[in-house]
Amino acid sequence: MQIHQLSPALSISAQILPHELAAISEAGFHSIVCNRPDGEGGDQPLFAEIERAAKTLGMRAHYLPAEPGKVSDEQGIAFGQLLARLPKPVLAYCRTGMRSTTMWALSQANQQSLPHIMEAAKKAGFDLHGVARRILNHGRTPLDAAEVTHAVVIIGGGAAGIATASSLLARQPDLDVAIIDPADVHYYQPGWTLVGAGIFDAPQTAHTMASTIPRGAHWIKSAVAAFEPERNAVILDGCRIVRYEQLLICPGLKLDWHAIDGLPETLGRNGVTSNYLYHLAPYTWNLVQSLRAGRAIFTQPPMPIKCAGAPQKAMYLSADHWKRHGVLGQIEVEFCSAGAVLFGVADYVPALMEYIDAYAVDLNFGHTLVSVNGPAKIATFSRTGADGGRQLVERPFDLLHVVPPQVAPDFIRVSTLAVAAGWLDVDPATLRHRVWSNIHALGDVANTANAKTAAAARKQGPVVAHNVLAALGRATGSARYDGYGSCPLTVERGKIVLAEFTYGGKLAPSLPTWLIDGTRPSRLAWLLKERILPPLYWRGMLKGREWMAKPELADQ
Repeated sequence: MQIHQLSPALSISAQILPHELAAISEAGFHSIVCNRPDGEGGDQPLFAEIERAAKTLGMRAHYLPAEPGKVSDEQGIAFGQLLARLPKPVLAYCRTGMRSTTMWALSQANQQSLPHIMEAAKKAGFDLHGVARRILNHGRTPLDAAEVTHAVVIIGGGAAGIATASSLLARQPDLDVAIIDPADVHYYQPGWTLVGAGIFDAPQTAHTMASTIPRGAHWIKSAVAAFEPERNAVILDGCRIVRYEQLLICPGLKLDWHAIDGLPETLGRNGVTSNYLYHLAPYTWNLVQSLRAGRAIFTQPPMPIKCAGAPQKAMYLSADHWKRHGVLGQIEVEFCSAGAVLFGVADYVPALMEYIDAYAVDLNFGHTLVSVNGPAKIATFSRTGADGGRQLVERPFDLLHVVPPQVAPDFIRVSTLAVAAGWLDVDPATLRHRVWSNIHALGDVANTANAKTAAAARKQGPVVAHNVLAALGRATGSARYDGYGSCPLTVERGKIVLAEFTYGGKLAPSLPTWLIDGTRPSRLAWLLKERILPPLYWRGMLKGREWMAKPELADQ
């Protein structure tokens, strides 16, 4: 007998036997709910037998049977009412546990989010995608079957989504493309590092989503709740259905602030900041300007994260400001990284180490931030020792720049499209889903090994655009993505180490090395980052202009 917990109040199991009730009682359960009709199987005890055994142990037992695959809306309501009044914890059972899990999910539809319900069920070993629409519809079977259909549906209006939509429409202006995104604003996130250093103003990095959506594309201003790939359908919040011929998934990733105890309560005050949030990048700059002495800690969580160099960029630009104002000697600068190396591509490390030494940065590898006490100004890290063991280390701070752990969005993570780690499972070259051939994924949400940067999305967009058109019979050949990513490491105000590389850490400079040697700090690379890349992003990449991003075709 295996028991799976769905919540502290409820656990689920397959068919139980009368003699097992004693062990169930000893495990702490006070009530039993049977969701399996009598007579369903020859080896199945009648509910009356279960009830008698339960009563002798002082347990409550209730009978709420459902036919396989036919849990009704009313049974979901009745299950919730039963759960509310029974002594807890409760054990519910049926043949496998699926019907009991379904009843619980429908009963929780007005109390918990769909991802929370789906994830709890998934951890218990049950797939509830077949009832996702009912959960979204407050636990009831939807009566309104209204649907819309588009040739290409793109989930996400960020860099990857807009760039790919624009590439598609630049190639085929008559193509029926829809973009699903609930946001009102589109952000140029690579600029937030410079906002945190007082070089850009935050509003420079924001445009309205309406002005960013390419002409000819339909904008569906809603959030995605679930997928039904077997029906070529996407379920939106409110249970609306959008059907597709080709689906592109690029919603970005989720910043998991709550994974660090105490961080949400202190973020934006007590000297705790992050350039990973639009409204906090200016606070970073305020803290940097006001700090004259003390300890400044910059953190980096375990990979993957978007823009792996961003945690360092904040540190270098801050230290450069303190150096220019003659106070660096009074400030202890620490870099606490969960990783084992300063940067994942070794060719760029020597140049970075020169700045680590120049700024007297204390490097602490194998350090993962686990909690923050803002009022006390204490950051607690889990440190990996030489023997592989873990111990907690407390570090006081005056300024704490936090980069949070990063995971796939909830509706992706709990879907059947994702791998166990939560990322979308795609071929690294074609970016096509490994199971569903009419689904592609790009940007931060894919499980590819490239750096999660806007530069990667710039290269991926045309590849996916071509492959989608080929799938629709409007192009020939297969486009391939080589894993290109770029990370302009701002080591000081006016100089950048321009890291460009493909899969496997192979260097891939876009410009001749005599013009910009990416392994050395460069003034020209700074001008590229500050002056050229923002307009290239807004007026080039997001407009379907594939400058230096034409896809490589594997065959014709």
